[in-house]
Amino acid sequence: MIFKSLDTRLLGRLVLLLAVLAGSGYATLHHAYGLALGALALLLLLVVDLVRYLTRGQQALVDFTLALHYRDFSRQYPAQSGPASLRPLHEAFNQVNATFRELRAEQEGQFQYLQTILALLDTGIVSYDAAGTVAWVNEAFKQTLHLPYLKNIRALQARQPVLYEAICRAVPGQPAVVKLTVGPQTVQLLVSATQFKLRGEAFTLLAFKNVSQALADTETAAWQQLLRVMTHEIMNSVAPIASLADSLGRHVQRAQQQETSGELLDDVGTGIRIIQQRSEGLLRFAQVYRDFSTLASPQRTTLYVQELLQTTRQLLSEQLAAQGIEVTLSVRPAHLTLHADGHLLEQVLINLVLNAAQAVTQTPTPRISLLAWLDEQERVVIEVKDNGSGIPADMLDSIFIPFFTTHPNGSGIGLSLAKQIMQLHQGSIQVHSVDGMGSAFQMWFPLSVTL
Repeated sequence: MIFKSLDTRLLGRLVLLLAVLAGSGYATLHHAYGLALGALALLLLLVVDLVRYLTRGQQALVDFTLALHYRDFSRQYPAQSGPASLRPLHEAFNQVNATFRELRAEQEGQFQYLQTILALLDTGIVSYDAAGTVAWVNEAFKQTLHLPYLKNIRALQARQPVLYEAICRAVPGQPAVVKLTVGPQTVQLLVSATQFKLRGEAFTLLAFKNVSQALADTETAAWQQLLRVMTHEIMNSVAPIASLADSLGRHVQRAQQQETSGELLDDVGTGIRIIQQRSEGLLRFAQVYRDFSTLASPQRTTLYVQELLQTTRQLLSEQLAAQGIEVTLSVRPAHLTLHADGHLLEQVLINLVLNAAQAVTQTPTPRISLLAWLDEQERVVIEVKDNGSGIPADMLDSIFIPFFTTHPNGSGIGLSLAKQIMQLHQGSIQVHSVDGMGSAFQMWFPLSVTL
């Protein structure tokens, strides 16, 4: 029907055009030049109308193609009004635009969905091109490295040179662990890289996962397993010795009452006493490490940090005063609270303060500071700081390992126990020390235990 209508309109214009052309020729033959001139003018109008009639569909198609080129799918073409011959074409244009709008909306929805997922991940992600220009970076990456923004990956060379070198050496499919100091904390990042092409341009995608807690948990679990095995073997070996020594001691006592050789019995008795004392010492040693390897879950209560630090200072006041050590205390704000196990934290603080007291024995004006505050992320930080001898740089990575100690009479368990207690509170303990200038041990608590 539509094509018949188009053919009728076109045929009518052609017939009219031929009629005017014939009339113009007829007028010219009969020397009616005025009529011929009018016929020519009408002929010109009919030709212009015919051209417009034949090209308006083509013009509409050109306009639609340009709109597609500039991705303008908002145009609406009159499908119910306007020339009847163009209405089907306009309707088709509108359907194409609607389809493109739906596809664009779907792509934007998928993009927003992906953006939301990447923003919620605790893994830092950054993408950059061959020139180092960052195309995309999520909040987890910026928070992990304390970066407000990142325009070019080369900017890390000045702020985190160790990380930048690791990125330059990164091989796709071969993750690497990098140890960094970010602000006051030391973190370990698992760096993974992959490369891809988008519209012919090469991009690199990096993923940064903070594995400090996971590595610490694995390390602690390994040491706990070692301690359990060690405790089992020691106790199995020492218990029979202690029992035998006790039995021999009773025999010696009976022999002495029967006036057997006194000198021999005295020697045997002395040896047995030494064996018994040593056995009991080994049993106590094993018991201490068994307690360390089976540390119970914390019993959390609401604690005022001010009271916790004051209690620790009072417990050790006489011992520290006898050594001439000045102890200062500062909590900001004064009403700072924690939801934690007070007994376990008190044990950690006592160990840290006693270690600090040993570190300042050679200092002319020994001083220990107990500090607590809220950081920028509203996390509680407790610090034990001294002006003592400090810790050599080559020992900083070993001081939290069980049995490692720099003191002749130390057991090597205090800092290991402190680390495990902080992990039970989902926190961490960090050390900052300069050899000859003092040390600062910081206990960091997550928001979950901060009130």
